[in-house]
Formats: sequence, structure tokens, C-alpha cells
Amino acid sequence: MSERITGHTELIGLMAYPIRHSGSPAMQNEAFAKLGYDYAYLAFEVGADEIEDAVKAIRTLKMRGSNVSMPNKTLVGQYLDELSPAAEMCGAVNTIVNDHGHLTGHITDGIGFMAALKDNNIDAIGKKMTIVGAGGAATAIEIQAALDGVGEIVIFNRKDEFWDRAVSTVEKINTRTSSHAVLYDLADLDQLKKEMADSYIFVNATGVGMKPLEGQSVVPDKSYFRLELIVVDVPYSPLETAMRSMAKEVGCRTMNGLGMMLFQGSAAFELWTGEPMPIEHMKEILNIRYGD
Repeated sequence: MSERITGHTELIGLMAYPIRHSGSPAMQNEAFAKLGYDYAYLAFEVGADEIEDAVKAIRTLKMRGSNVSMPNKTLVGQYLDELSPAAEMCGAVNTIVNDHGHLTGHITDGIGFMAALKDNNIDAIGKKMTIVGAGGAATAIEIQAALDGVGEIVIFNRKDEFWDRAVSTVEKINTRTSSHAVLYDLADLDQLKKEMADSYIFVNATGVGMKPLEGQSVVPDKSYFRLELIVVDVPYSPLETAMRSMAKEVGCRTMNGLGMMLFQGSAAFELWTGEPMPIEHMKEILNIRYGD
């Protein structure tokens, strides 16, 4: 890194809290170095009460842009100049591009999730997906899955501050795509078990399983899983969550969230540079294994 930092090096950030666990800085900086881009990517612990000032810093420091993660994805859009159509539909942003002071918000999480499935030879098109979550990443996955042609999307969420967002997501999927979506309260565990019983794929798209919720699971016990079910845990730190461990005991094929991180990062990389990330190089250099 010290050999390529110059007076012309531009800064790209990652703004979230917590974020020190993230593999994105190593991934993005390696990709920049591989392709010769004079950028440096750093993680900044920025919470919801600081995100407005952080966006001002992007302008002031003339940063090329930033990634945004929890808890800022659904908050940051109000401080930007423009949203991409997908970001507007999702009501969330995970990538900011600074074009000479004009800040545009994009969402690449759903693209990354679907690309990771494809890279793992998992074809959910026309099939049933049950997913837990209604935050920024979850919404992006749900909407992109619907746009790509997943046949049925069953969403579970607590009746918390994201419930209304989930209601809106279901409405958008049912009116703007060919997919069919329905929403249930996560407290209804009998319904959760029923929906998982005939799903092709089950996804935890919440932060449950990662810091500070390590050791916890949105699924109470392994009786909810069956051998044929594909189980994806979006959290990837730790790599082995309590939910994945239970699913593996039953014999389910599982994935962690590294693939989504890799491919959503590739989409962001392309927004900043205009060139795709060297995916296979990144897998080799960073020893990324996001399946079993």
C-alpha cells in the first residue's frame, strides 16, 4: 500500500457501525492495485447519528465515493443528490458515487446476492424463497430476486420499525414484477416452519448471527430445516453462524454472506472505476470460499 499512495490518491470509504470485521477494505484495495487504480479504500465506524456529517465529508474531502452498510443504508439517501432507480425502489443505498460534487446513491446488495447464487450453481428462478428481514440489504435482495424472476417470495419480519418497509416491499413486488410476495410476522413460528417446509431456499438477511448478536439465530432449532432446503446466512463474520451450524446438522447445503459481499463489491467497484472487478483473482488472493 505504501508504494502506491501518492499525492493524487483518491479516498473511498466504507461507513457503518460496527464495521471493523469487514473484508471489503482488503478486497477493494487488492482490486485497485491489481488494475492500477490510484484509490485507497478505508473503513470508518459511522453510526446513524453521524451519517449526515459523513456525507458532507465525502463532498469536502472530494472522495470518489463510499460504501454504506448498517445502520445507514436506509438513512443516507436523504442526504444525496440523486438515487438510482433500484435504490429509489428499495429505499436503501449501499454505494455512493461522487461525480465532481454530485452524489448518487446506488444499491448493489441484491445484484451481489443473486450473482453469488449463480456462481454457486443455485438457480432460484421460478422457485420459492423464504427470507427473514426488511432492512436495507434484505429489501434489496427481495426486490432484485423478484426482478430476476424468483417465483414466490415469503418475507418474515418482526413488527418493528422496518415492518412498514416490508409492507411496501410486498406491494412493489406484487404490482411491479411478475413475482408474488407475502409478509408474515416473525413471531409466528408455526407459519415460519410451514413456509420453510416447501421453500427451495431460505435466507437470513438480518444482522442476527454477527456482532453483537453472535450465537443467535432467527430459526429456533434444527427441526425447521430439511435436507433439500438451501440455507443462506447473509452475515459472514463469523463465517460459521449458529443458524448455518444447525442447517448443516440436517444436511442442508449452505452459504455464508461472502459471495454477496464479493459480488456487491464488484458492482460498486465498477460504478467507481467503469471496469469490472477481477473476480477470480480476488477469490484466489483473498482465499474467499463462500460456500461450504
